[in-house]
Amino acid sequence: MIKNIVKDTLFLSQKAIPATKEDKYIAQELIDTLLANQYGCVGMAANMIGYNKSVIVFSTGFMPIIMFNPIITKKNKKYNTKESCLSLIGERDCVRYEEIEVDYYDINFEKKHGKYSGFIAEIIQHEIDHLNGIII
Repeated sequence: MIKNIVKDTLFLSQKAIPATKEDKYIAQELIDTLLANQYGCVGMAANMIGYNKSVIVFSTGFMPIIMFNPIITKKNKKYNTKESCLSLIGERDCVRYEEIEVDYYDINFEKKHGKYSGFIAEIIQHEIDHLNGIII
């Protein structure tokens, strides 16, 4: 189901609570909403569609990837950039890392570890900031 994009900064500034297996339905709603906004969006966090749960989705260009309870465990090669967000108007300055490692759970709630770099790493960092209540 395609959901409306939340623009309420008070709601977006709340730290997400951990997702459970009962929250799997959020993954499909995130994917549906991401695909509906694919020309202006490459990633989404659950709070962007009204759920204060630790779930993100991002596009790799081939298929969306879901992460439950993602945590960045390593980051290298700091840089400054500008980003925009569907939930906010305009661009903002932010600090990102070229390379990151992330622990998370997949759609089957199996523990995973991934290494990401470049634009995909930037997307993941943006969405994890959402989960931490950081307004970009």
